[in-house]
Amino acid sequence: MSRTMTLNVRVSGALGEFVASNVGDDGAYENVSEYVRDLIRRDKERAEAERFERLKVELTAAFAAPESAYEAIDAETVIARNARH
Repeated sequence: MSRTMTLNVRVSGALGEFVASNVGDDGAYENVSEYVRDLIRRDKERAEAERFERLKVELTAAFAAPESAYEAIDAETVIARNARH
């Protein structure tokens, strides 16, 4: 379910000037809301990319391990181990 959230943020000084330079006729965004939404989307993409990279590292290490390093475990053990993380 999608939920709308209203945010009120105050920025001043250099941050306010930076936002103002990115909004309006001379900026890349029509308004501050559009700018903030884009920043949030980019941060979400960054966080997802970091999670994917961690997964790739784990999988690369797992596939590089010798077969003798593998141990059989049941689904309950996997679920319990992952619930702690």
